[in-house]
Amino acid sequence: MNIKHIFIIGAGTMGNGIAQVAATSGYDVTCMDVIPAALEKAKSGIAKSTAKLLEKGVITAEQKANADKIQFVSDMSTMKDADLVIEAATENPELKFKIFKDMDANAREGVILATNTSSISITKIAAATKRPDKVIGMHFMNPVPLMKLVEIIRGLATTDETTKTVVDICKVMGKEPIEANDSPGFISNRILCPMINEAIFALQESVGTPEAIDSVMKLGMNHPMGPLTLADLIGLDVVLFVMEVLQRDLGEDKYRPAYLLRKMVDAGYLGRKSGRGFYKYQ
Repeated sequence: MNIKHIFIIGAGTMGNGIAQVAATSGYDVTCMDVIPAALEKAKSGIAKSTAKLLEKGVITAEQKANADKIQFVSDMSTMKDADLVIEAATENPELKFKIFKDMDANAREGVILATNTSSISITKIAAATKRPDKVIGMHFMNPVPLMKLVEIIRGLATTDETTKTVVDICKVMGKEPIEANDSPGFISNRILCPMINEAIFALQESVGTPEAIDSVMKLGMNHPMGPLTLADLIGLDVVLFVMEVLQRDLGEDKYRPAYLLRKMVDAGYLGRKSGRGFYKYQ
C-alpha cells in the first residue's frame, strides 16, 4: 500500500509524539483532538521538540519544516484523505470502541486503522469495525521521538498484508517493529507493569523509600530510571488500568494492583502529568 497521509487521533503525549515522528519521516500528517487546548499544546510541544532536535543535529532543517506543516484539526472530516489512521486516545476501552466505529465510518475503504493501546485486545477493538482485517496495534513507547520500539500486535483477523504495511511504515519512521501476540498487556506491559506494581508494594510495605527503591534498580540492575520514576512518567492511572486488565483477563491474583497505587490514583496523584506522583514535579 502507498502510504502518504497519516491521520492521528489524540493530541496528548503519545499522539503528538507519533505525529512528530511521522512528519519528520516524510509523511503528510493531520493530528486531531476534540479539545482545542490539547491541539495548541501539541503544536507548541512539537515545535519545541523539533527545534531542540535540529539544534543537536538529530534531524535536518527539511525534517523540521515537515513537522511545521502538521495540520491540527478538531473533527474527523479530513480523515477521508488519509491512507493510515492511528488512534492514540486515552486508554479507555469504551472510548476506543466508539472512536473505532467513527474511524471505520469516516476512513476510506481499505485504509488501515491502527491503535496505540498499551493493553486492550486488538481483536475486541477490531470487532467494533467492519474491517477487522485492517485493524492492528502500533504500540509506540514514550517519549516517541526517542524510543526505538514499536510493538506490532495482530488481532485475530489482521492480515499479513496489513501487518507488512505497518511494519514497513515503522521502519521508515526509524523504529524497530517487534511483533507480539494479542494477549493482555502484550509483551512490554505484561512484564513491565507487574515489576512497577511490585516496586509499589515494596514502598507500601516500607521495604524502602522511593529514592532507595529506584536507586537499587538503577545502580544494581542497570535500569536507566527506577520503577517509581517510570511509573510517574507513564502515569499511575495507566499503570493501574494495565494491572486491572492483567488481573481480570489472565485471572491470576499475582497481578493484583497494590492498594497504594489505587489510593494515589484516587487522590489524583498521577505522576508527571498531574505534578505529583511518587515524586513532586514543577
